[in-house]
Amino acid sequence: MNFDKRKVLHLLACLPGLALGLAQAQTAPAQSPAPNPNAIQVISFGGGFNLPLWAAKDQGFFKQHGIEVQHTVTADSKQVFSGLMQGQYHVAITALDNILAYQEGQGEVKFDPPSDFFGFMGSDDGFLSLVASPEVKTFADLKGKTISVDAMSNGFSFALRDMLARNGVQESDVQWARAGGTDRRFAALMEGQHAATMLRAPFDLQAKNKGFNQLATTRSTIGNYMGIVGAARRSWAQSHETQVVSFIRAYRDAIRWLKAPENRPQAQALLMKYVPSMNTQIAAQSCDLLLDPKSGFFSDVQLDEKGIQAVMDLRSKLGENKQALTDQGKYIDRRYWQKAMQP
Repeated sequence: MNFDKRKVLHLLACLPGLALGLAQAQTAPAQSPAPNPNAIQVISFGGGFNLPLWAAKDQGFFKQHGIEVQHTVTADSKQVFSGLMQGQYHVAITALDNILAYQEGQGEVKFDPPSDFFGFMGSDDGFLSLVASPEVKTFADLKGKTISVDAMSNGFSFALRDMLARNGVQESDVQWARAGGTDRRFAALMEGQHAATMLRAPFDLQAKNKGFNQLATTRSTIGNYMGIVGAARRSWAQSHETQVVSFIRAYRDAIRWLKAPENRPQAQALLMKYVPSMNTQIAAQSCDLLLDPKSGFFSDVQLDEKGIQAVMDLRSKLGENKQALTDQGKYIDRRYWQKAMQP
């Protein structure tokens, strides 16, 4: 067999380089996939009222509408709105009154330039209950006791203060403590740190099952009330219209799926999967409340005009400036919802 000596020598000279190249290829870290341009960072408080988010994820509604959602549970409203302003989060599932507070310059954090938050869809009326410790059986029993809130200037504290006033308890009759979001206030109430607080379902059900007393609900005292909305910055939404519309559609589809009677076992299973200490009994009770055909999650994720006005009236009466709020368009924009409802 004849060999070309020059070719063999050339091949031998190249072998170390080839070996090094192979070694580098084997040890080089894999490149991270490109970020998904349709990924949405969502933040909300912790609790079973996140059921539509969980259903949209687990049942594939977000994926079906072409978006990816990453969900963060917040400690308090300051984290929510600071994170929105910084672009750390894109969408918040939060109280409409929080939007009013910040847009009126009455939020806990002051932003420069001013915030541009707005609500683009409705989730529910808040499922709000004033729940008290076992020894507190009436509103009068609250006098001299401590009531916890997320913050006095926003969230559901105005609804709570209105409940007290309607039932003969002045703000000066009680002491106030800041205790964070609903899940944290629930834990503090269970530990006896405070005598009462406003809770969202299913925390109120869990409390009642432990002997705590439900003194009133916003539904029974205020009536129509726009509790929870999907919110974002106007500047972000304007440049991400497709993602906002897709999010609305996925959230709506999740609620409709949850409300279908044949899906009730799966809805209960979702609560037990995502909520610590949730048992079968409370999961069933929670679904009865959250998925009620008339009073549960809004099937069309609509922004209820009367409910919005109720929130505005409360802030007009109890806000820092005591200024009448009349323009709903300052806090909401229905255009994204209207596009989402189109076939």
